[in-house]
Amino acid sequence: MNWLLIFVPVSVALHYMHVSATAIFLCSALAIVPLAGWLGRATEQLAEHTGDGIGGLLNATFGNAAELIISIAGLKHGLYDVVKASLTGSIIGNLLLVLGASVLAGGLKFKEQKFNQQAASAQSTLMMLAAIGLVVPAAFHHLTGGTPARASESSLSLMIAGVLILAYGLNLLFSLKTHRHLHDGADADVAADPPEGKEECADAVAHDGEVWSMKKSLWVLAGATALVAWMSEILVGSVEEAALSFGMTSVFVGVVVVAIVGNAAEHSTSVYVAMKNRMDLSLAISLGSSTQIAVFVAPVLVFVSRFVGPAPMDLVFSPTEVVAVFLAAWIAAQICSDGVSNWIEGAQLLAVYTILAIAFYYLPDVPHVAHP
Repeated sequence: MNWLLIFVPVSVALHYMHVSATAIFLCSALAIVPLAGWLGRATEQLAEHTGDGIGGLLNATFGNAAELIISIAGLKHGLYDVVKASLTGSIIGNLLLVLGASVLAGGLKFKEQKFNQQAASAQSTLMMLAAIGLVVPAAFHHLTGGTPARASESSLSLMIAGVLILAYGLNLLFSLKTHRHLHDGADADVAADPPEGKEECADAVAHDGEVWSMKKSLWVLAGATALVAWMSEILVGSVEEAALSFGMTSVFVGVVVVAIVGNAAEHSTSVYVAMKNRMDLSLAISLGSSTQIAVFVAPVLVFVSRFVGPAPMDLVFSPTEVVAVFLAAWIAAQICSDGVSNWIEGAQLLAVYTILAIAFYYLPDVPHVAHP
């Protein structure tokens, strides 16, 4: 599929020529396909040197770095609703769409796939903590009546953001230092049951070709991520215009459409490694990315908005967004509770995502309940 790389310069040219949004969308989408393949291959190669835990963390970090930069740009223009919708879409997209597609794709190839239960539970518990961090500000807003307590909401959001960042730091200490053995992917080599109708199954964790050096893996990962971020930014801009022309609300575009196309490469990486029976790495990418958005990126934006935005951003999300994040965190925790996955669990996660997407589609295009 490397021949599709020709669409990278084509997309850039069309973008700066200001041609139709449809043409830009199609070309940039095609450009992301081979870049996603290189991103997945670099992540898998890097995991050979660092373990699945660190490999997944680096993949999520590189992927979310672009989103952090784009969100800061949104804060500069006071687009708080758009930033919050994008954060919500990334969280539920990774927890339901990415994880669901990964579990489904891996489950269709292998009857059962095993992963480290303790590592997955630690990530899902952190995600539940993040959901609580969103529920409390929203509940405070409605219980106090909103406007009269605006100053208190700002202080509350700032303190909760600090707690979430501290929790994320402690989680890094847990996963990279004190309990690193839980995240090294030791369970990834456990043989899964072969697909029905096959007399034997090839080693799911075998890799074709040479094993890259760590330096090469990092350079390819960084380069592919940078190009994906560039193409995604072009893609998102064209998708928003195209989607709105079809009558989609800005909330649906921000939470669903932008989140899907903006993180397409990261999504494909998780599915790619799941189909090679590396569920520890797949979970490290999907769960790790969602928790990083919820307990690091969002809180960091609260602090950054004190310096770059026209007013401080708070953590008061709309009721629909809060419910969506909480339900996504809860169902993902249920899936990760037993250390074994199969295709029906992936289908169930995708069903939940579809239900939430339908709800956002019919949600009226009104401002969020709170503004800085």
